[in-house]
Amino acid sequence: MRTSLDISFPPIGRAALPLGLACLALLHAGPAVTWLPPVRRRLPFIAGVGDPGHVALTFDDGPHPGSTPRFLDELGRLGCHATFFVLGELLERHQWLGRRIVAEGHELAVHGWRHGNPLLAPPGRLTAEIGRTADLVRAVGGVRATWYRPPYGALSLEALVSARLRGLRPVLWTAWGRDWEAAATPGSVLATVSAGLRGGATVLLHDSDHASVPGSWRPALDALPALVERCRVMGLSVGPLREHGVAFP
Repeated sequence: MRTSLDISFPPIGRAALPLGLACLALLHAGPAVTWLPPVRRRLPFIAGVGDPGHVALTFDDGPHPGSTPRFLDELGRLGCHATFFVLGELLERHQWLGRRIVAEGHELAVHGWRHGNPLLAPPGRLTAEIGRTADLVRAVGGVRATWYRPPYGALSLEALVSARLRGLRPVLWTAWGRDWEAAATPGSVLATVSAGLRGGATVLLHDSDHASVPGSWRPALDALPALVERCRVMGLSVGPLREHGVAFP
């Protein structure tokens, strides 16, 4: 006999529950398929495809006092600017570096508060952390962030919605250097980036080893002059995402 307090699921409800949970999980993780190159090719605004005469140069995982200043020095010597996707926890500790990045003509963007996988974050955390990082970028750099790139390139539904509500454009990359790997060398970084290097490309490198093997930033730094020179030989200008002309719907 069933009473008014009986909340047990009927057989069809029990059968539907796993399906419902699976659907929720798929909805949550669905945007992460943009990490896959074939998907990014079909979504050029997520990949960061821009002006065919321009290459966007971007760096993740900083700012770190042991490495980021070296990238800034080299970019200054090369006469080009870049977009730095910063982690809030590092920017909070090294605000002087954030101010230097902006003062030298580069662009600050949001990478998240910490380098965790967005697909594994409990509900609400990403919303809070994306907002906190965006607010810190504005406080430190005096400019409103435009771009959001999730750690590991893993866009979750919450990250996507939260970024858009804060006026941030999600962007991944079209070419990367795999500079975080222990076996990376300046030659391997340059070769890997060059495989996807063309007009309109968005290049992903790292100015910090915060989330990778110690010293992994060195191959990227050493490959930077040859990378910029290759772009210029191809007749392509190099600069930040703000100059890249990404058409976002």
